[in-house]
Amino acid sequence: MRHSAVILFLAVLTVFQAHAIDKDSTSRVLSADDPVLAMLDSLEAAMYFENSSFISDPAILNVLRLSRDSIPVFTDKQYRDRMSKLDVNTPFRLVYNDAVRKYIDAYTVRHREKVSYMLGLAELYFPLFEETLDRYDLPLELKYLAIVESALNPQARSKSGAMGLWQFMYRTGKIYDLNTTSYVDDRADPYKATEAACQYFQYLYAMFGNWELVLAAYNGGPGTLNKAIRRSGGKRDFWELRPYLPVETQGYVPAFIAVNYVMKNASLHNIYPVRPNFFAFELDTVVVHKRLNLEHVSDALEIPYEQLAFLNPTLRTSIVPATEQGMAITLPKKKVGVFMANASTFYDVAKPVVSSAFASAGSSVAPAPQGDRQTHKVRRGETLSSIASRYRCGVNDICSWNNIKGYAIREGQSLVLYGDPATAAAKAQTMQKDGSGGSNYHVVQQGDTLWDIAKRNGLSVQELKELNGLGSHNELKIGQKLKVG
Repeated sequence: MRHSAVILFLAVLTVFQAHAIDKDSTSRVLSADDPVLAMLDSLEAAMYFENSSFISDPAILNVLRLSRDSIPVFTDKQYRDRMSKLDVNTPFRLVYNDAVRKYIDAYTVRHREKVSYMLGLAELYFPLFEETLDRYDLPLELKYLAIVESALNPQARSKSGAMGLWQFMYRTGKIYDLNTTSYVDDRADPYKATEAACQYFQYLYAMFGNWELVLAAYNGGPGTLNKAIRRSGGKRDFWELRPYLPVETQGYVPAFIAVNYVMKNASLHNIYPVRPNFFAFELDTVVVHKRLNLEHVSDALEIPYEQLAFLNPTLRTSIVPATEQGMAITLPKKKVGVFMANASTFYDVAKPVVSSAFASAGSSVAPAPQGDRQTHKVRRGETLSSIASRYRCGVNDICSWNNIKGYAIREGQSLVLYGDPATAAAKAQTMQKDGSGGSNYHVVQQGDTLWDIAKRNGLSVQELKELNGLGSHNELKIGQKLKVG
């Protein structure tokens, strides 16, 4: 109890710690996190990391010693034997047939790279899914349904308007308290949507009492499934009922079975996970009650805005709206302490956060332009935060120089920028112009992935690979030059 009291006292002391204010100005310098609490967070993260079973090294996972570009082929008997081993440990009927084989081929041949990314994203989302499914006493294999639904993309949107990891339609989402406003879409919230999905699973199982029929009803709707049961003469086995279902629902259960197989046997198919940017245990949530802008948080905490947006998919813009009950935002755990110690700085939207590059100058407005005047044309996927980071200036500086209101920019827009002499060199390092061919190149930096580079340059991963003659398993190397246009 004594140790807990000391930690609590330190936490309270940290939150109410006075901001350092320059005597000649009103600018604020971020207070550091409490060192004791930061150490405890690190110890907790280390415990989870040491007990993690995540392995991404092909040298370890490549049990068949296959070449990097090899796509192995297996017999029906091998597939059937592996499926039988999975089937004995689940309440689902994991059968193997031609329909299932078609989806196994789709995931292990045509969509191999996507499976690699999903294996990595599983480390971020599956702990949440499993914990929630367990709390509702539901089969843990239901976690694989999010792969069928959204490929683990919380902002996935179908042509029919379904949204999020669990692909809730607007009306169904409202039934389960998933609200949509101009600022927030709860269907994209991993936590809230997973709770809603589990409640819906319980409702469907109480109605049909069969897990394959639950899956079919989740996809096609309980009304559609009931009509199919009537037309079939009362059949309640999915495979007998299948011909009476819509085409999409006919493939839904086979796809679910295939995903169960692929996620358990990926390495046998020479497919290996891409390490995610974050593990679940590296993240934490903070409840905020006042309006703030993630662009400000990104700038002050030196977190790329793209990462903050990825961690907070429920936000439809960069604005976190003020609500009476408060709203949880997700941050890297190592940044939570600093955020809490400087909460009033982030809430004070009337006085934008001063970028770290100019915080010591004692000015709450953008400094007078220094260095060479440069023009930057906004590319697809770029944000003010990413541009500011590239040119070593602040988001608010760019807004001031270009008279931007509301932090909104558009693709193709020209921005006036001023940087220090190192800016040109930094820019040249990340994007070079080939003198003879006139092509754009990207120099690979630490943490870059093919998906990231392709997105920043308006390409698909396949287009990027074709431009550079890359195979299915080419690994990026820091300093490698990739053609991007």
